[in-house]
Amino acid sequence: MLLKEKKRKRRHKRIRSEVSGTADIPRLTVYRSAKHIYGQLVDDTSGKVLFSAKDIDLENAPEGDNRKIALAYEVGKELGKKASKEGVERVVFDRAGYKYHGRVKALAEGAREAGLKF
Repeated sequence: MLLKEKKRKRRHKRIRSEVSGTADIPRLTVYRSAKHIYGQLVDDTSGKVLFSAKDIDLENAPEGDNRKIALAYEVGKELGKKASKEGVERVVFDRAGYKYHGRVKALAEGAREAGLKF
């Protein structure tokens, strides 16, 4: 395993020891690959994914230089819309060991704009 990935997993493990989601306040977790970004709202007490969104499923994909950041923003908005429809307003943000900038930050900002409170 690459050293960078190993360090991220160690950070994620440390974050997960303190962050947990419930049915009322689920955990918004992010997975970022080289090409795509995924977001999920998870209820850790029952071990179920409540909602999910990914950039692959977006219909109106933005173009341009900052395409990945724009896609991440749209994924966050999509998650926020799905959660708002079901009455979820508050979430706990789990950045999964990634630094809070770039695509991870854009996803969080999109979710906030759609009505989620961290």
